[in-house]
Amino acid sequence: MKLIRLALPIWSLVLLCVLHASSSQEIQIVNAERRIDLSSHIVKVFLTLKIENTGTSPVSDVLLAFPPTQANHLALLKAQAATGKRKKKTFTFLDVYPAELPEGPNGTKYFSISLHSKLGAGEVVTLEVLYMLTHSLDPFPEEISQSESQLVYYRDSAILLSPYQVKQQITFIKTPSSKIESFSMVEPTNRAGAELKYGPYENRSPHSYSPVIIHFENNNPFAVVEELVREIEISHWGSIQITEQYKLAHAGARHKGVFSRVEYQSRPGHSGISSFRHLLARLPPRVHSVYYRDEIGNISSSHLRLDSKKSELEFEPRYPLFGGWKATFVIGYGLPLEDFLFELPDGKRYLNFSFGCPLVETVVNKLTVKVVLPEGSLDPSVDVPFPVEQYLEKKYSYLDVVGRTVVVLEKNNVVPEHNSPFQVYYHFNPIFMLAEPIMLTTTFFLLFITCVAYLHIDLSISK
Repeated sequence: MKLIRLALPIWSLVLLCVLHASSSQEIQIVNAERRIDLSSHIVKVFLTLKIENTGTSPVSDVLLAFPPTQANHLALLKAQAATGKRKKKTFTFLDVYPAELPEGPNGTKYFSISLHSKLGAGEVVTLEVLYMLTHSLDPFPEEISQSESQLVYYRDSAILLSPYQVKQQITFIKTPSSKIESFSMVEPTNRAGAELKYGPYENRSPHSYSPVIIHFENNNPFAVVEELVREIEISHWGSIQITEQYKLAHAGARHKGVFSRVEYQSRPGHSGISSFRHLLARLPPRVHSVYYRDEIGNISSSHLRLDSKKSELEFEPRYPLFGGWKATFVIGYGLPLEDFLFELPDGKRYLNFSFGCPLVETVVNKLTVKVVLPEGSLDPSVDVPFPVEQYLEKKYSYLDVVGRTVVVLEKNNVVPEHNSPFQVYYHFNPIFMLAEPIMLTTTFFLLFITCVAYLHIDLSISK
């Protein structure tokens, strides 16, 4: 009996390997074009795959392969199927999820794209994939002075890592400027200004890999929020209060030597070129009661721009941020309730708000979103377009009796593309809106009765 129990997992693993090998033989990539954008500290990769089913049975999934160094820093992965040509092209978004397969050669990890309809024998489909990598640019040298530019390394493969045979492929790598110190040569390789071209390469076998290293200048802000806590407090009396607590850091090459503010202000285009002092937060429209402060107090170096579609808060920390420097601050603002809270026909209410970080071009290592529901809310549920960790907790505020339910959502490695709407559903009995007014009225009434009784009671010993 024990032998049978031990054999079942082994046979399951063997079956997965056999299915993976058979599907790899049934699919080939006719053409692959990869465009890697290194213009910021977030690496954006646009991948176009023309896939053909060369087998005899239909295929419902297509695998993407990533080396372990990229899989560990993968922040976003999207895929869509393209049909038609040019202006008549239409797109169908596809589900992408980690494949339950054993690791491939050298720790390769797989993700599976679920096709909208099965790909029959001899049929061809074009897939467009977008994925983003964080913390994938390594500063070198690791420390620079105030007057030096920042140089970074980027490591990848000139050949697309794939479990399928690739008939033809090409890779374009775009850097922020033409200041490229060095790059690996894998013939044919061409350079035109700030762009490198690897390929075209033909008839590459599955899991082919050709490592390349690019050393280039990148002085864009390496703004990383180590931890962000966003608290969204709902009040049915007409407003939503947002409080955002930031722990911001410059994740680029560490600053060495002494900081000279005189040199920094007199030579703004040359001194501290890799540092940053201006931040931009895109807030919802109709925002009001905006404040920006840190541990010392309110910071006045901010400017708020308002229009009917968006609000932008441009602000500065108390000091410019160089590599390795950190800053903590709080941003708070109010929003009208009717723009974000809605009611369904069955009486259930839901909040429709944006997930992610309002700061532009910023990576968040750990994001915590707390939605504080009104007291008396029941049966909360959440709809988020990507995987998050979620749990419930309680919060007590002024005049609360049973406490307010707090829906907590946590996600690591967040990029600007995660700023997508999410919904929190809950039931609420309107009678609870009268709880605080009744409590205050009762308290003042009892106080009044007590005062009247005290004034009319004769506590003297003798008459």
